[in-house]
Amino acid sequence: MSGTSHSPAADRVAALLTDFLPGGRIGSVVAGEVLAGTGAALDLVNPADGGVLATFADAGPSVVEAAMAAARDAQRAWWGMSAAARGRALWAVAALVRQHAGALAELETLSAGKPIRDTRGEVAKVAEMFEYYAGWCDKLHGDVIPVPSSHLNYTRHEPFGTVVQITPWNAPIFTAGWQIAPALCAGNAVVLKPSELTPLTSLALGLLCDRAEGMPRGLVSVLAGAGPTTGAAAVAHPDTRLVVFVGSAEAGAQIAAAAARAIVPSVLELGGKSANIVFADADLDRALIGAQAAIFGGAGQSCVAGSRLLVHRSIHASFVERLSHAAARIPVGAPTDPATQIGPINNRRQRDKIAGMVEAAASAGATIAAGGACPASLRDTGGFYFGPTIVDGVAPDAAIAREEVFGPVLTVLPFDGEDEAVALANGTPYGLAGAVWTGDGGRGHRVAAALRAGTVWVNGYKTINVASPFGGFGRSGFGRSSGREALMAYTQTKSVWVETAAQPAVTFGYVG
Repeated sequence: MSGTSHSPAADRVAALLTDFLPGGRIGSVVAGEVLAGTGAALDLVNPADGGVLATFADAGPSVVEAAMAAARDAQRAWWGMSAAARGRALWAVAALVRQHAGALAELETLSAGKPIRDTRGEVAKVAEMFEYYAGWCDKLHGDVIPVPSSHLNYTRHEPFGTVVQITPWNAPIFTAGWQIAPALCAGNAVVLKPSELTPLTSLALGLLCDRAEGMPRGLVSVLAGAGPTTGAAAVAHPDTRLVVFVGSAEAGAQIAAAAARAIVPSVLELGGKSANIVFADADLDRALIGAQAAIFGGAGQSCVAGSRLLVHRSIHASFVERLSHAAARIPVGAPTDPATQIGPINNRRQRDKIAGMVEAAASAGATIAAGGACPASLRDTGGFYFGPTIVDGVAPDAAIAREEVFGPVLTVLPFDGEDEAVALANGTPYGLAGAVWTGDGGRGHRVAAALRAGTVWVNGYKTINVASPFGGFGRSGFGRSSGREALMAYTQTKSVWVETAAQPAVTFGYVG
């Protein structure tokens, strides 16, 4: 890990942890206990100053084994409860999240570098996720199928059993809630492995799940450890029945391959290079604000970031000029400041990757219309800051126009007509999201239908809700992580045939 000095925020993080982890000790949450790891020491680094917040040991195989054993027993008890009782237990989790919302938001801000204005909203959404799926528990039922025979044929949606979930560092508690809630609603147990860079709020959420009235001990375990060691051990465990991964396409491919070797299915929510298309007939003031929110919200560390802005050539120059002036006004600073809209990049490695991609684009002849580096006022903080950046004048096949940057960097491409806009938007292996801004309703629907993406917004960007399905096409993954579709991803369908005829037809065999 990269941090070397002690972060001034370390004492505050330790104090917040005592609300959740006994004694504030960092370890894996298994059956309501905090288990110390047995592996190498891992540092948690404060993105705002580069100092070390805490150190913990990688969980290792023995802790994974304990988590899987606890999940196996808890899942049997959970599936044996009535659907209404499971719903009440999920509602109890939501109540605890709301009760501890302030501490969870602050802990997320300090450990992940996300602005407090964002984390407060994300914690509230986690509570909404558990409330939404609490309502689904007694409504997840099968169908009676009118088969052309004397049979009663019906289907049942049954849980996989133990689900291993691996979540990223960019939105730790939000992603944890996004995955845990539907998995539990469907009757599964969860073993969650958050990023080793940002495990704290996921550990806290795991303990709240364990404490909620009606939840069996060990139904949700959270592993504090690294991907190549602890994560790999969880994926390879013989009790694992489904693997869910949220993160990069490269890591997702490796994890899905590892699961497939054991004939275990997977759900992948991967990266994106989403196109945000602005036609000349759009409300340009709204599109201007939408373009900023699409890429600069969360410092661009979002899988659905609108990182490719496609602008009609007739308004290209003026729109880029206005956008550059607006970007320079966005407050960049300490994530604990309520006025901050862009905080630090989560880690030094990612910040350096972003800087390298922007420098390479500039060397290849691109125009840096705004930003391009850490703001001068933040260079002495030690934090991993990078200002909102606009890159113009790049070719559609340039690396920065095709590859995920995962930072506050917007690439601008002009287009001349609707067909060209769609071709440019689809000219990437990713397919997570996209948007179109236009005053022509028909065009909005046409382009939305033509875009190869799992989510498309018309005259808006980045609106998501737990009730609506979310997931990607192509290199952005498969399966869905919210809405009713998530429940289908977290269940197996069983078909049951019951003979109802008094004298069934005999098609084979004899009566002895």
